[in-house]
Amino acid sequence: MKQKIDLNSDMGEGFGAWEMGNDLALLDYIDSTNIACGWHAGDPERMKNLVAAAIEKDVFIGAHPSLPDLMGFGRREMAITPNDAYNFVLYQAGALQAFIRAQGGILHHVKPHGAFYNQAAKDKGLALAIAQAVKDLGDGIILYGLASSCFVEAAKEIGVPIWQEVFADRRYTSEGYLVPRTQPGALIESEDQAAAQALQMVQKGEVLALDGRIVKVQADTLCIHGDSPTALDFVKKINALL
Repeated sequence: MKQKIDLNSDMGEGFGAWEMGNDLALLDYIDSTNIACGWHAGDPERMKNLVAAAIEKDVFIGAHPSLPDLMGFGRREMAITPNDAYNFVLYQAGALQAFIRAQGGILHHVKPHGAFYNQAAKDKGLALAIAQAVKDLGDGIILYGLASSCFVEAAKEIGVPIWQEVFADRRYTSEGYLVPRTQPGALIESEDQAAAQALQMVQKGEVLALDGRIVKVQADTLCIHGDSPTALDFVKKINALL
């Protein structure tokens, strides 16, 4: 029996006259797009245009809400409360949902961005608030969250569907978290190594941590970072391998 793996990519992360990534070309090789909602990147015009393109190409549309950190691209941790987390998700995903509904589509999922994602993966209170916001956005909307993290427990407790996410181009800690980008070795720069890690996670349900330990993961969806200059070539490679 063949296993189906969802390929997702973060998109719409330019701003104004500044472009990032090759979003329209990537849409031909992925299953899900996570569209930036303006707080770490993105703007209304990009949101509207990417929604239209995703609907045309039959790609699942997700919101990619962030901490309010445009200058830091959403990668700087902030001291926030669960109430903040709830409001942040509802505010940003609700804006994208309006563009989706205006064009006859549906919001498929929500995937927090950057530091927001990593903080909630370790903080159940934040994860619960995010899961509640996803539930309140509408029935059947899926939460994309780090495999084996607080997202999984929170989704089950709140009663929202979750797709556990893995990363091809990021190193893992022995606890199953992503190695912070500020630390050496956090990113896998070799396409061959990233592809090998992706296959290991999908086929064996495990990943080799930075310290050499084996970490068990459930791979429902695999993230391809669309902001890399080689993202298009890499997603073609991963798509063919899988």
